[in-house]
Amino acid sequence: MGIEIFNTEDQASGNFNYGEILENKPIGFPQDSGKLKPYSSLFYWAHAWTPGKKSTIGLHPHKGFEICSFVLKGKINHFDTKQNKWISLEEGDVQIIRSGNGISHAEELESKSEIFQIWFDPDLSKTLKKEASYDDYKSKDFKIIKTSNKLKKIILGDGSPMKMDTEGILINEYEFDIGPHKHEILKNSFHSIFIIGGTIKVNQKVLNRGTFLKLGDIDEFDFHSLEKTKLFEIISPRHISYNTYV
Repeated sequence: MGIEIFNTEDQASGNFNYGEILENKPIGFPQDSGKLKPYSSLFYWAHAWTPGKKSTIGLHPHKGFEICSFVLKGKINHFDTKQNKWISLEEGDVQIIRSGNGISHAEELESKSEIFQIWFDPDLSKTLKKEASYDDYKSKDFKIIKTSNKLKKIILGDGSPMKMDTEGILINEYEFDIGPHKHEILKNSFHSIFIIGGTIKVNQKVLNRGTFLKLGDIDEFDFHSLEKTKLFEIISPRHISYNTYV
């Protein structure tokens, strides 16, 4: 497979509330028009933002899947029927809904805010029998490792408080300095990378903010950061021990 690149025009798009919330979907639902469909245990990945005033997505149900929201900018407010109250999350915070045998929730994105909402596909034969549960994590809860030319924030993995049922998932956020970089790619895994900010060059191609990359079957990802660049990465297994939804 090597390196697959999906620019914003390759991704499905959508909106809520007559454009108050806009979104690009690197991994859309099976019926969406984007080039990339669900793979591994990644079922859905939306990059959503409010171009102007705040807007609310009303109460709606979920079942089985694990639904994670990552606040990239600004602030969101979240309500679910498990906790039965509104909770605020700010830049760098993360929430997970293990929707189990059923839960409903609502989301409000404040003005000029930006999030990822990503659905993970756990073993539904087990999760559909579980009570729904919810956790939120503050940005300061996550371990940060700084080296000479990058900063790594471990959102899910070694030293992280975040827990999920979906097997074999690692989640990291990076800030890369200007210059060349070699990024390790794990065997038997997919590395799914989103350029949150900045610009990189890969094989003489310049890739901007909003670009999504799917990596596998290579030992390392070589790129040149043309400016200070922020990347978001999910590592997921190529082979899963249970049947996924699709």
